[in-house]
Amino acid sequence: MSAVDEILASLPIDQLAASLGESPAAVEQAAYAALPALLGGLEANAQDPAGEASLAQAVSQHDAGLASGTVDLSRVDVADGQKITRHIFGAQEDQVVHQLGGVGGSSGLVGKLLPILAPIVLSYLAKQMQSQQGDGGGGVLGGILSQILQGAAQGAGGRSSAAPDMGSILGDLLGGLLGGGRR
Repeated sequence: MSAVDEILASLPIDQLAASLGESPAAVEQAAYAALPALLGGLEANAQDPAGEASLAQAVSQHDAGLASGTVDLSRVDVADGQKITRHIFGAQEDQVVHQLGGVGGSSGLVGKLLPILAPIVLSYLAKQMQSQQGDGGGGVLGGILSQILQGAAQGAGGRSSAAPDMGSILGDLLGGLLGGGRR
């Protein structure tokens, strides 16, 4: 199972959809587009040693338990999520939301979903770092992100043909909006 699928499986989609006033299918599609973008943006930031150190510090401040089992949405700090997405995408945040809205439903939904997903993604990374018993130094976090993105770019095995092409999304976002990234 890819990291994107693992995170999606931990989301209470029906509850999230109800809180956003959207259909579960639309929320799932938007989340499936937004998660690789968040992970790709984090990986782009981790390419620089100072960026990786800063990211490792941010990851260490997130409870790995949030991403274990089904996510308790009441524990998600949306204000923190807004700061995370601003840091990941910088001045390109609106462009990223717009581009993701084209493949993930609507820009409005993606814009509401990113700050909810961002703390969950950092908690997921905290869980991955704990399982590798790394401290984020020496490229551990960058390596984890690279592995996650390789799985996302290859696509999820069980996704329908209507699911967005993650390789294409990652290439477009990382190449065009995030200054090059890996592609």
